Amino acid sequence: MVALQMAESVRLPRAGREVYDYTPSGRFLYAEGGAPPRSRLPYAAVHVVADSFADVSPASPAVIDWERTLAFRRHIWKYGLGVAEAMDTAQRGMGLDWEASKELIRRSVAEAKAVGGRIVCGAQTDHLAHGSARDLRDIEAAYEEQCEYVEKVGGQVVVMASRELARIARGPDDYARVYGRVLSQLKQPALIHWLGEAFDPALRGYWGHVDLDGAMDSCLAIIRANKEKVEGLKLSLLDQKREIVMRARLPEGVRMLTGDDFDYPTTIGGDGTHHSDALLGAFDMIAPAASAALLALDEGDDRSFHQILEPTLPLSRHVFGAPTFYYKTGVVFMAYLNGHQDHFRMVGGLESGRSAVHLANIFVLADKAGLLRDAELAVDRIRPVMAVAGVS
Repeated sequence: MVALQMAESVRLPRAGREVYDYTPSGRFLYAEGGAPPRSRLPYAAVHVVADSFADVSPASPAVIDWERTLAFRRHIWKYGLGVAEAMDTAQRGMGLDWEASKELIRRSVAEAKAVGGRIVCGAQTDHLAHGSARDLRDIEAAYEEQCEYVEKVGGQVVVMASRELARIARGPDDYARVYGRVLSQLKQPALIHWLGEAFDPALRGYWGHVDLDGAMDSCLAIIRANKEKVEGLKLSLLDQKREIVMRARLPEGVRMLTGDDFDYPTTIGGDGTHHSDALLGAFDMIAPAASAALLALDEGDDRSFHQILEPTLPLSRHVFGAPTFYYKTGVVFMAYLNGHQDHFRMVGGLESGRSAVHLANIFVLADKAGLLRDAELAVDRIRPVMAVAGVS
């Protein structure tokens, strides 16, 4: 489906202090929804919408616009995708604290039940103050508290990486002990999230090895030892080759969910023997394209699958470019351009995490991918952002 709209040009900045005029094509290439795909299990790691009227500072607890936040989840479910709630895309560890995460999880799980949407929810140890964990039992107790809450409200757990565990663990055996205890107490199998250093430098050396080959062996050993409690591994290393090697080594029945926002068509498409499912922050931005591509894959149309997703890769690679942990800014900016929220403000003031040049490139790349739902609205939205940066 192609919706054509006329839009005026807008002045945008380039690196080197150059300013140029850009006229968007006005093409939105996708349908207004889609059925859940059958051949892959896809989740979008979704952002939160900050309450722009809240009188807060970057150090204040998160204040969320619940109406807009839940409406965005309904947008994701409308396209047949699952929601991965309270993950790093929602600014866990970068403004969203555990108290706000609990309310977010409770509301989103209830909304998922009301509309029949699939949902998984992140649990970690981020209610522990940095440096406060004294031993592994403190880490286990923190994980247990969050996992118990997720399951109590009806959610499925994603066991996220713990900064405190990375800080105090002395080797792979410490990770095996903590994950074994936490997983053994779950009511239903969980997803394990290996979040790489590019996304969070505090997680360097996770699984007890700085060397990624050793880390992969350690992680796989934990999964094998607890395979009845592990539905899948969400891998966020931005390393396609390592993902392909690792998914072939997973125990039978354990899914690989790609977190490779740089090359998801290859990992999801598969190699004829193995394929990856998906849990991607990029799907927050490209849900219409992801839905269309996965439905084409359901019909055995590999060519259309790749043709639909390939134009989205320049946008995703740009948004997730180094320093990667600021990708949340680009994700929220896309939601603002497409009318999913009325402002470009973020929890903790993270809207300042990317430059005006970076944001201008998001606008252009989204237009080239046919992902601007209303080009005239997008122009109206980007102009004041550029004006604040001195682009007139």
